[in-house]
Amino acid sequence: MKRLEGKIAVVTGAGSGIGRSIVEHFVAEGAQVIAFARNGYSVQALESANPGKVIAVSGDVTHQDDLERLVKTAVDRFGAIDILVPNAGIARVVSFADSTAEAFSEQFSVNLFGAAETARLFVPHIRKGGSIQFITTFLTQVGFPGLAIYSASKAALKSLSQTLAAELAPKGVRVNSIAPGPIATPLWASVGLPPDALDAVAEKISTRLMPGAFGQPEDIAETAVFLASDAAKNIYGQEIVVDGGYTIG
Repeated sequence: MKRLEGKIAVVTGAGSGIGRSIVEHFVAEGAQVIAFARNGYSVQALESANPGKVIAVSGDVTHQDDLERLVKTAVDRFGAIDILVPNAGIARVVSFADSTAEAFSEQFSVNLFGAAETARLFVPHIRKGGSIQFITTFLTQVGFPGLAIYSASKAALKSLSQTLAAELAPKGVRVNSIAPGPIATPLWASVGLPPDALDAVAEKISTRLMPGAFGQPEDIAETAVFLASDAAKNIYGQEIVVDGGYTIG
């Protein structure tokens, strides 16, 4: 039997990279998925490729109306859901000298507040036995120059996940987080560095990774499948680090 047979999932940031891979892996394991992203064309392509298994909804996690429409779509179609992955996130390289309130707001609005509001709106509609998976980062454990705001937003999300795990456990909902290490996704190219600098950083990082190369989105998606499955029924409030060994090097 497929590990997620009969389950209903919602994945934000589903247009590319980790989010898209999670959608594809959930479907392969028997789930029906509502895929949410700012890029409507990308999630529509997922729906077209998986008829009857994926429902595309376009919108932005920083827009309350869009999130409420996402919840309404899920509830109207399925009544309730089993799995929520508030995956939508952004990363920007910002020096501490340039870390103004506006710079903090840009990343926190998506990475923390967007994820938290997504969860808050969905919690009343998650069935007993369901799960929430937040996507944090290996940078909650190590420092990396220029990523203070990004790392702080994800560290806050990690703390939120642990607190919600305790708060929602009596309701029969498990909460955990997955901390990706360096993963080859479009997010990496959007951090704001020029291509030559990006290549130099990637090369330096790769020397510290046990496989010698960045991970792939499916590495995170496989972990998401496990955490959403009954095999993880006794895992609460954990941050599962999938980083190619970076944090032990």
